[in-house]
Amino acid sequence: MKKTGFLYDERYLLHDTGPNHPEKPERLKAIYRGMEDAGLLSKLTLFQADPADMKWIETIHSKEYIDRFETSCRSGITVFDYPDNQMCAKTFETAVLAVGGVIKAAQKVISGDLDNVFCAVRPPGHHAEHGSAMGFCYFNNVAIAARYLQIECHINRIAIVDIDVHHGNGTQHAFEEDPEIFYYSIHQHPTFAFPGTGRAFESGNGPGTGATRNYPVLPGYGDNEYHGLIQRDLLPVLEHFSPEIILVSTGFDAHVDDDMSDITLSTQGYSRLMERIVALAELYAGGKVISVLEGGYCLERLPELAANHVKILLNQ
Repeated sequence: MKKTGFLYDERYLLHDTGPNHPEKPERLKAIYRGMEDAGLLSKLTLFQADPADMKWIETIHSKEYIDRFETSCRSGITVFDYPDNQMCAKTFETAVLAVGGVIKAAQKVISGDLDNVFCAVRPPGHHAEHGSAMGFCYFNNVAIAARYLQIECHINRIAIVDIDVHHGNGTQHAFEEDPEIFYYSIHQHPTFAFPGTGRAFESGNGPGTGATRNYPVLPGYGDNEYHGLIQRDLLPVLEHFSPEIILVSTGFDAHVDDDMSDITLSTQGYSRLMERIVALAELYAGGKVISVLEGGYCLERLPELAANHVKILLNQ
Protein backbone atom coordinates (compact mmCIF):
# COMPACT_ATOMS: atom_id res chain seq x y z
CA MET A 1 0.00 0.00 0.00
CA LYS A 2 1.27 3.46 -0.88
CA LYS A 3 1.98 6.25 1.60
CA THR A 4 -0.86 8.50 0.54
CA GLY A 5 -1.58 11.89 2.04
CA PHE A 6 -4.96 13.57 2.39
CA LEU A 7 -4.95 17.36 2.69
CA TYR A 8 -8.13 18.45 4.42
CA ASP A 9 -8.57 21.62 6.45
CA GLU A 10 -11.87 22.83 7.89
CA ARG A 11 -10.73 26.41 7.31
CA TYR A 12 -11.43 25.76 3.62
CA LEU A 13 -15.10 25.79 4.57
CA LEU A 14 -14.87 29.47 5.57
CA HIS A 15 -14.95 30.58 1.93
CA ASP A 16 -18.66 31.45 1.71
CA THR A 17 -20.05 31.75 -1.81
CA GLY A 18 -23.60 32.47 -0.70
CA PRO A 19 -26.85 30.58 -1.36
CA ASN A 20 -27.31 28.44 -4.49
CA HIS A 21 -23.68 28.70 -5.62
CA PRO A 22 -22.35 25.35 -6.92
CA GLU A 23 -18.85 25.81 -5.45
CA LYS A 24 -19.89 25.55 -1.82
CA PRO A 25 -18.44 24.18 1.44
CA GLU A 26 -20.68 21.12 1.23
CA ARG A 27 -18.43 19.81 -1.55
CA LEU A 28 -15.58 19.22 0.89
CA LYS A 29 -17.91 17.86 3.53
CA ALA A 30 -19.17 15.31 1.01
CA ILE A 31 -15.60 14.29 0.12
CA TYR A 32 -14.64 13.86 3.77
CA ARG A 33 -17.78 11.81 4.37
CA GLY A 34 -16.80 9.60 1.44
CA MET A 35 -13.42 8.91 3.08
CA GLU A 36 -15.12 8.09 6.38
CA ASP A 37 -17.74 5.81 4.86
CA ALA A 38 -15.12 3.91 2.87
CA GLY A 39 -12.95 3.41 5.97
CA LEU A 40 -10.01 5.22 4.39
CA LEU A 41 -9.05 7.81 6.99
CA SER A 42 -6.98 5.38 9.06
CA LYS A 43 -5.01 4.42 5.95
CA LEU A 44 -4.17 7.98 4.96
CA THR A 45 -1.73 10.55 6.32
CA LEU A 46 -3.99 13.49 7.13
CA PHE A 47 -2.52 16.97 7.32
CA GLN A 48 -3.68 20.57 7.36
CA ALA A 49 -2.50 23.59 5.42
CA ASP A 50 -0.04 26.33 6.25
CA PRO A 51 -0.53 29.75 4.63
CA ALA A 52 1.52 30.15 1.47
CA ASP A 53 4.46 32.53 1.42
CA MET A 54 3.34 35.39 -0.81
CA LYS A 55 6.52 35.11 -2.88
CA TRP A 56 5.25 31.85 -4.35
CA ILE A 57 1.84 33.29 -5.23
CA GLU A 58 3.68 36.14 -6.97
CA THR A 59 5.37 33.66 -9.32
CA ILE A 60 1.99 33.25 -11.06
CA HIS A 61 -0.10 36.29 -10.10
CA SER A 62 0.77 39.98 -10.26
CA LYS A 63 1.24 41.89 -7.02
CA GLU A 64 -1.38 44.38 -8.21
CA TYR A 65 -3.93 41.58 -8.57
CA ILE A 66 -3.06 40.05 -5.18
CA ASP A 67 -3.44 43.44 -3.45
CA ARG A 68 -6.71 44.13 -5.26
CA PHE A 69 -8.09 40.73 -4.26
CA GLU A 70 -7.11 41.18 -0.60
CA THR A 71 -8.48 44.73 -0.44
CA SER A 72 -11.77 43.64 -2.02
CA CYS A 73 -12.21 40.89 0.56
CA ARG A 74 -11.39 43.15 3.49
CA SER A 75 -13.82 45.80 2.26
CA GLY A 76 -16.77 43.42 2.16
CA ILE A 77 -17.14 43.11 -1.62
CA THR A 78 -18.96 39.85 -2.42
CA VAL A 79 -18.43 39.64 -6.21
CA PHE A 80 -14.94 39.83 -7.69
CA ASP A 81 -14.05 40.35 -11.38
CA TYR A 82 -16.88 38.13 -12.74
CA PRO A 83 -20.42 37.47 -11.44
CA ASP A 84 -19.68 33.79 -10.70
CA ASN A 85 -16.82 34.70 -8.34
CA GLN A 86 -18.79 35.03 -5.14
CA MET A 87 -16.73 35.61 -2.01
CA CYS A 88 -16.72 36.78 1.59
CA ALA A 89 -14.32 38.43 4.04
CA LYS A 90 -12.51 35.10 4.57
CA THR A 91 -12.01 34.24 0.88
CA PHE A 92 -8.54 35.76 0.49
CA GLU A 93 -7.29 34.02 3.63
CA THR A 94 -8.80 30.73 2.47
CA ALA A 95 -7.26 31.04 -0.99
CA VAL A 96 -3.82 31.61 0.56
CA LEU A 97 -4.36 28.45 2.64
CA ALA A 98 -5.35 26.48 -0.46
CA VAL A 99 -2.09 27.41 -2.15
CA GLY A 100 -0.14 26.72 1.02
CA GLY A 101 -1.71 23.31 1.42
CA VAL A 102 -0.76 22.22 -2.09
CA ILE A 103 2.80 23.51 -1.60
CA LYS A 104 2.97 21.53 1.66
CA ALA A 105 1.79 18.44 -0.23
CA ALA A 106 4.56 19.01 -2.78
CA GLN A 107 7.14 19.24 0.01
CA LYS A 108 5.97 15.96 1.50
CA VAL A 109 6.11 14.11 -1.82
CA ILE A 110 9.51 15.48 -2.84
CA SER A 111 11.00 14.68 0.59
CA GLY A 112 9.73 11.09 0.36
CA ASP A 113 7.48 11.41 3.39
CA LEU A 114 4.58 10.54 1.09
CA ASP A 115 4.31 8.76 -2.24
CA ASN A 116 1.31 10.76 -3.40
CA VAL A 117 -1.38 13.12 -2.10
CA PHE A 118 -4.98 14.08 -2.69
CA CYS A 119 -5.56 17.75 -1.85
CA ALA A 120 -9.20 18.50 -1.02
CA VAL A 121 -8.91 22.27 -1.32
CA ARG A 122 -11.14 25.18 -2.09
CA PRO A 123 -11.40 27.60 -3.70
CA PRO A 124 -10.26 25.77 -6.84
CA GLY A 125 -7.63 27.33 -9.04
CA HIS A 126 -7.10 26.33 -12.66
CA HIS A 127 -9.11 29.21 -14.18
CA ALA A 128 -7.28 31.93 -12.22
CA GLU A 129 -5.21 34.11 -14.54
CA HIS A 130 -2.14 36.27 -13.89
CA GLY A 131 -4.27 39.31 -13.13
CA SER A 132 -7.85 38.17 -12.72
CA ALA A 133 -10.15 35.74 -10.94
CA MET A 134 -12.35 33.54 -13.08
CA GLY A 135 -14.63 30.50 -12.86
CA PHE A 136 -14.77 30.26 -9.03
CA CYS A 137 -10.91 30.46 -8.96
CA TYR A 138 -8.76 33.16 -7.32
CA PHE A 139 -5.23 31.73 -7.01
CA ASN A 140 -4.02 29.00 -9.32
CA ASN A 141 -3.11 26.30 -6.79
CA VAL A 142 -1.61 23.82 -9.24
CA ALA A 143 0.33 26.40 -11.25
CA ILE A 144 1.86 27.93 -8.13
CA ALA A 145 2.83 24.48 -6.81
CA ALA A 146 4.46 23.70 -10.15
CA ARG A 147 6.53 26.89 -9.98
CA TYR A 148 7.48 26.02 -6.39
CA LEU A 149 8.67 22.58 -7.49
CA GLN A 150 10.58 24.09 -10.39
CA ILE A 151 12.30 26.87 -8.43
CA GLU A 152 12.66 25.57 -4.87
CA CYS A 153 13.02 21.83 -5.53
CA HIS A 154 14.89 22.08 -8.86
CA ILE A 155 12.47 19.74 -10.64
CA ASN A 156 13.17 20.12 -14.35
CA ARG A 157 10.24 18.24 -15.92
CA ILE A 158 6.76 18.64 -14.46
CA ALA A 159 3.58 17.30 -16.06
CA ILE A 160 0.17 18.76 -15.29
CA VAL A 161 -2.78 16.60 -16.34
CA ASP A 162 -6.09 18.47 -16.18
CA ILE A 163 -9.16 16.23 -16.18
CA ASP A 164 -11.67 18.88 -15.11
CA VAL A 165 -14.46 19.17 -17.66
CA HIS A 166 -13.56 22.83 -18.22
CA HIS A 167 -10.28 23.91 -19.77
CA GLY A 168 -7.68 25.22 -17.30
CA ASN A 169 -7.07 28.49 -19.10
CA GLY A 170 -5.06 30.00 -16.23
CA THR A 171 -2.71 27.03 -16.00
CA GLN A 172 -2.15 26.91 -19.74
CA HIS A 173 -1.43 30.62 -19.98
CA ALA A 174 1.05 30.46 -17.07
CA PHE A 175 3.27 27.94 -18.86
CA GLU A 176 2.74 28.45 -22.59
CA GLU A 177 6.38 29.50 -23.08
CA ASP A 178 7.94 27.06 -20.61
CA PRO A 179 9.30 23.81 -22.11
CA GLU A 180 9.88 22.30 -18.65
CA ILE A 181 6.21 22.23 -17.64
CA PHE A 182 3.96 20.08 -19.82
CA TYR A 183 0.25 20.89 -19.68
CA TYR A 184 -2.31 18.37 -20.93
CA SER A 185 -6.05 19.02 -20.80
CA ILE A 186 -9.00 16.91 -21.87
CA HIS A 187 -12.20 18.93 -21.62
CA GLN A 188 -15.57 19.54 -23.18
CA HIS A 189 -15.74 22.18 -25.86
CA PRO A 190 -17.98 24.00 -26.01
CA THR A 191 -18.91 23.83 -22.32
CA PHE A 192 -21.67 26.41 -22.07
CA ALA A 193 -19.09 28.64 -23.84
CA PHE A 194 -16.81 28.62 -20.77
CA PRO A 195 -13.98 29.47 -20.70
CA GLY A 196 -13.72 29.40 -24.50
CA THR A 197 -10.07 28.34 -24.56
CA GLY A 198 -8.32 25.02 -25.03
CA ARG A 199 -8.58 24.43 -28.75
CA ALA A 200 -6.47 21.66 -30.23
CA PHE A 201 -4.25 24.15 -32.08
CA GLU A 202 -3.21 25.83 -28.79
CA SER A 203 0.12 24.07 -28.28
CA GLY A 204 2.34 26.64 -26.58
CA ASN A 205 4.50 29.52 -27.77
CA GLY A 206 8.18 30.11 -28.46
CA PRO A 207 10.38 27.71 -26.47
CA GLY A 208 7.23 26.14 -25.00
CA THR A 209 5.79 25.10 -28.35
CA GLY A 210 4.63 21.50 -28.07
CA ALA A 211 4.53 21.50 -24.26
CA THR A 212 0.79 22.26 -24.27
CA ARG A 213 -1.66 19.62 -25.49
CA ASN A 214 -5.41 20.23 -25.60
CA TYR A 215 -8.02 17.62 -26.44
CA PRO A 216 -11.51 19.14 -26.60
CA VAL A 217 -14.27 16.54 -26.61
CA LEU A 218 -17.84 16.95 -27.78
CA PRO A 219 -20.97 16.89 -25.63
CA GLY A 220 -22.15 13.34 -25.06
CA TYR A 221 -18.67 11.81 -25.07
CA GLY A 222 -17.80 9.52 -22.18
CA ASP A 223 -15.73 6.56 -21.05
CA ASN A 224 -14.65 5.16 -24.42
CA GLU A 225 -13.58 8.49 -25.89
CA TYR A 226 -11.71 9.61 -22.77
CA HIS A 227 -9.81 6.37 -22.36
CA GLY A 228 -8.99 6.22 -26.05
CA LEU A 229 -7.45 9.69 -25.87
CA ILE A 230 -5.41 8.83 -22.79
CA GLN A 231 -4.11 5.67 -24.43
CA ARG A 232 -3.37 7.18 -27.84
CA ASP A 233 -2.16 10.63 -26.84
CA LEU A 234 -1.15 11.09 -23.21
CA LEU A 235 0.85 7.88 -22.87
CA PRO A 236 3.26 8.48 -25.80
CA VAL A 237 3.64 12.18 -24.96
CA LEU A 238 4.59 11.45 -21.34
CA GLU A 239 6.95 8.72 -22.49
CA HIS A 240 8.77 11.33 -24.56
CA PHE A 241 8.59 14.07 -21.90
CA SER A 242 9.57 11.74 -19.01
CA PRO A 243 8.23 13.85 -16.11
CA GLU A 244 9.74 13.76 -12.65
CA ILE A 245 6.34 14.36 -11.04
CA ILE A 246 2.71 14.54 -12.19
CA LEU A 247 0.24 17.11 -10.87
CA VAL A 248 -3.41 16.35 -11.56
CA SER A 249 -6.06 19.06 -11.75
CA THR A 250 -8.82 16.76 -10.58
CA GLY A 251 -12.29 17.86 -11.58
CA PHE A 252 -15.14 15.42 -11.04
CA ASP A 253 -17.53 17.54 -13.13
CA ALA A 254 -17.28 15.37 -16.25
CA HIS A 255 -19.44 12.78 -14.46
CA VAL A 256 -22.71 11.96 -16.18
CA ASP A 257 -24.69 13.15 -13.12
CA ASP A 258 -22.93 16.52 -12.82
CA ASP A 259 -24.98 19.43 -14.13
CA MET A 260 -21.89 21.43 -15.08
CA SER A 261 -21.31 19.59 -18.33
CA ASP A 262 -22.71 17.31 -21.02
CA ILE A 263 -19.92 14.73 -20.74
CA THR A 264 -21.02 11.27 -19.67
CA LEU A 265 -18.10 9.76 -17.74
CA SER A 266 -19.34 7.02 -15.40
CA THR A 267 -18.09 6.45 -11.87
CA GLN A 268 -16.12 3.46 -13.15
CA GLY A 269 -14.86 5.56 -16.05
CA TYR A 270 -13.41 8.10 -13.64
CA SER A 271 -11.63 5.32 -11.76
CA ARG A 272 -10.15 3.92 -14.96
CA LEU A 273 -8.95 7.40 -15.89
CA MET A 274 -7.09 7.83 -12.61
CA GLU A 275 -5.71 4.30 -12.81
CA ARG A 276 -4.10 5.19 -16.13
CA ILE A 277 -2.61 8.42 -14.75
CA VAL A 278 -1.19 6.64 -11.70
CA ALA A 279 0.23 3.90 -13.93
CA LEU A 280 1.92 6.56 -16.05
CA ALA A 281 3.35 8.13 -12.91
CA GLU A 282 4.78 4.75 -11.89
CA LEU A 283 6.39 4.36 -15.30
CA TYR A 284 7.88 7.80 -15.68
CA ALA A 285 7.76 9.74 -12.38
CA GLY A 286 8.60 7.24 -9.66
CA GLY A 287 4.93 7.16 -8.67
CA LYS A 288 4.94 10.79 -7.52
CA VAL A 289 1.44 12.26 -7.94
CA ILE A 290 -0.14 15.35 -6.41
CA SER A 291 -3.88 15.42 -7.12
CA VAL A 292 -5.61 18.74 -6.47
CA LEU A 293 -9.38 19.23 -6.40
CA GLU A 294 -10.82 21.56 -9.01
CA GLY A 295 -14.48 21.09 -9.98
CA GLY A 296 -17.11 18.49 -9.18
CA TYR A 297 -20.49 19.66 -7.98
CA CYS A 298 -22.79 16.66 -7.66
CA LEU A 299 -22.94 16.16 -3.90
CA GLU A 300 -24.52 12.72 -4.31
CA ARG A 301 -21.58 11.43 -6.37
CA LEU A 302 -18.61 13.24 -4.81
CA PRO A 303 -18.21 10.87 -1.80
CA GLU A 304 -17.81 7.77 -3.96
CA LEU A 305 -15.80 9.49 -6.69
CA ALA A 306 -13.29 10.91 -4.20
CA ALA A 307 -13.05 7.66 -2.24
CA ASN A 308 -12.38 5.67 -5.40
CA HIS A 309 -9.80 8.26 -6.44
CA VAL A 310 -7.93 7.87 -3.14
CA LYS A 311 -8.13 4.06 -3.22
CA ILE A 312 -6.27 4.19 -6.53
CA LEU A 313 -3.59 6.45 -5.01
CA LEU A 314 -3.28 4.01 -2.11
CA ASN A 315 -2.99 1.13 -4.57
CA GLN A 316 -5.66 -0.61 -2.53
